[in-house]
Amino acid sequence: MSIIFADYQPLNFITVTEENALQLLPLVKITQGILWLPNSLKNIDIFDDNLVKYYDRALGEHLVNIWHESKAIIFTLAMGAVVRLITPLLTDKNTDPAIIVIDRSLNYVISLTGGHQGNADKLTELLANELEAKPIITSASSSLNLPSIDTFGHIFGWQKGEGNWTEVSINIARNKPILIQQNSGLKWWQNRLPSHQSFIFDTPESSLVKTTPENNENSLKIEIKDIKGMVYIGVEKTPKVDIPCISWHPRLLWVGIGCERDTSPSLIESAVTDVLNKYNLEQKAIASLATIDLKNDEIGILALAKKWNLPLQIFTSEELNSVSVPNPSSIVENEVGTPSVAEASALKAGLLPNLSENQLKSPYLVVPKQIIRSLGKKGAVTVAIARSNLEYNPNQGKLYLIGTGPGNIEYLTSTAKTALKEADIIIGYSLYIDLIKSLLRPEQIIESSPITQERQRAQRAIELAKWGLKVAVISSGDCGIYGMAGLVLELLANQNWDTKQPPLQVFSGITAMQSVAAKIGSPLMHDFCAISLSDLLTPWDVIEKRLIAAASADFITAIYNPRSNTRTQQIVKTQEIFLQYRNPNTPVAIARSVTRDDENIVITTLEMMLTHSIDMLTTVIIGNSTTKRYHDLLITPRGYLS
Repeated sequence: MSIIFADYQPLNFITVTEENALQLLPLVKITQGILWLPNSLKNIDIFDDNLVKYYDRALGEHLVNIWHESKAIIFTLAMGAVVRLITPLLTDKNTDPAIIVIDRSLNYVISLTGGHQGNADKLTELLANELEAKPIITSASSSLNLPSIDTFGHIFGWQKGEGNWTEVSINIARNKPILIQQNSGLKWWQNRLPSHQSFIFDTPESSLVKTTPENNENSLKIEIKDIKGMVYIGVEKTPKVDIPCISWHPRLLWVGIGCERDTSPSLIESAVTDVLNKYNLEQKAIASLATIDLKNDEIGILALAKKWNLPLQIFTSEELNSVSVPNPSSIVENEVGTPSVAEASALKAGLLPNLSENQLKSPYLVVPKQIIRSLGKKGAVTVAIARSNLEYNPNQGKLYLIGTGPGNIEYLTSTAKTALKEADIIIGYSLYIDLIKSLLRPEQIIESSPITQERQRAQRAIELAKWGLKVAVISSGDCGIYGMAGLVLELLANQNWDTKQPPLQVFSGITAMQSVAAKIGSPLMHDFCAISLSDLLTPWDVIEKRLIAAASADFITAIYNPRSNTRTQQIVKTQEIFLQYRNPNTPVAIARSVTRDDENIVITTLEMMLTHSIDMLTTVIIGNSTTKRYHDLLITPRGYLS
C-alpha cells in the first residue's frame, strides 16, 4: 500500500457514469480513497467493493454529509456543475476540503478550490502524474514559480501568525517588492527562489529597516519606501508596521513550568502569557510545555496544554538534576528532589535530535525563571523559556527510495514521479538530481552531493525523515540495484528501526541493463547476471570470483561501473577472464548514457571491446555462447525454436 497519499485522507471521488467509475478504480486504489457512486450504478461489476460506496439521495445532499469529513473531493463532472454543487458549502478556505475536477476523458486534472490551504494544487499534480494527465493550476505562486507564501512554512512545522495575508499575497502575485525579515528558522526555502522574484531580504548589514520605539518597548515601526508588503519569520510577535505584513513562527520555544500544588489554572495561563508579552515572544512559536513528573496531574498545566494544543513533556527529578541551570534553588530541591523545575525542564525539552550538517548547539534560556503570584488567585507559578537551534517539527516524516530510471524522465515510472513531487526534500548525487529537476516543485529543498558520499546521503535522509520531512532519496536505474535502498535500509536496521517510524516505501525504476537491452534487441532473453566492477564496497578478489563463475556458467553478464579515472585495470581483467570461457567473437554491447542526450551505443565483440571508450557512465553487456548479432541488434535465443 502506497504511503504517498496518507496525508490526504479522507479522500473522496465522485462520478456518475459507469465508464468513469471503471476508469477511476485504479486511481482510487492507489490513493486509498473512496469512490462514491449513485445507487443507479449498483449493477456494474466492481472487482473491489471496499473501494466503492453508494449514495441514495441528490448529489448536493450527499455532499453535505461528506463535506466536513473530507480532506479532498475529486469530481469527474462538468466544471459548471461542480461549481454549483459546492458554492453553498464553501465557508472557510482554511477548513474547506480541496476540490479537484477531472474531465470525463481523464486528460486534465484541475485544481478548483483550496489550492494552497487545502493542498489542492499539490494533490492535482500527484493525481495528474498517476493518470498521465495534464495538471491545471492557476494560482499566482505556481505561475511565478514561487513557493506558496501562505503554506510553505508548514513542512518545517512553523505556525502561521497574524497579518494581511490576502493583500501580501496579491502584491507577491503582482511581482511587487516584498521585504523578507527572517530572524530564526531554517532558510532552506530561500535556496530555490527564481532570479526574477521581487523579495528583498533584510539582513543585519542592510539599512532597509529602521526600527523606533512607538507606544511601548515591544512595538516597532518600519519605514521603507516602495515596499508593498512584509513577511516576518521569527519567534517574536508580528511587528507593527505601516505596510501589509504577515508572519510565520518557527517553533523554537520550550516553556518550563513549575507551580505550587492546585495553583489556579487561570493563574498558570496568565503567568505564561504575561512572560511571553514581557519578552515580546509569540505563543505560536512554542514547541511544547514541560514540567516535572510530580506535576503530571496538575489541572492547570494540563488545561493549558490542551487549550493551546501543545504537547506536554514530563521529566523525573533525576532527569532534571542532570541539567545545569543559572538559578538553582535549595528550597525547590528539598521539595521535589531537584534544584530546578522550570529552567531545567525547559532546557531538557529543547534537546532535539541534531541535524549533523548544522552542528547545532544545546538549547539556551531566553527567559530565566520568573516567579508569578496574583492577588485573589491560589498558588504560585514559575515560568522559564528555552530556545533551541532547530525548530520542533510535529509532522510525520517519510522516506521515499526512488529509482529514477536510466536518465530521460520519460522512462521514470508514474508512481516514482508522484513520490518525487510529494516529497519535501530531494537527496541524491548531483548528476541524477540535474536529470529530474524539471519535475520538481519550487518549494522543494534539494541537497546534492558527490558520487562518493552515499553513506552521508543515507544518514542525512534518515535524520531528516525522523525530524519530520518527506525525504526522497534518488538513485539512477532501480534504487534496489546498486542503488541507495540497501544502504538506507541497512542503516535503519542498525538503529533498530521498527519498520513504521519513519514509514518507508521503495519505488522501482528501469535499470541500466534493461534500458540498454531494450535499445539493442533481446540480449537478456536467457539466464543473466549483473556484476559491478567497483571495489570501493566489495573486495576485488570477491568480484573476480563472481566474474569467473558467470563466465564459466555461460551467463549473459551486465557489467556496471566498468572503469573510472583511477580504476582502469578491472575491465581489462574482466575481458581476460571471459576470453578463457567465451569465443572472442562473442557479441558485446557498450552503452553510455542510454536515453540521455549524449547516448552512444557500440556493438562489438569480446575481443575488440577494449578498443572502445568505457567509463563510469557505461554499461557493458557480454552475450553468452548463443547470443548472435543481427545488424545492430543482439539476440539471445530463449530456446523455443530449437
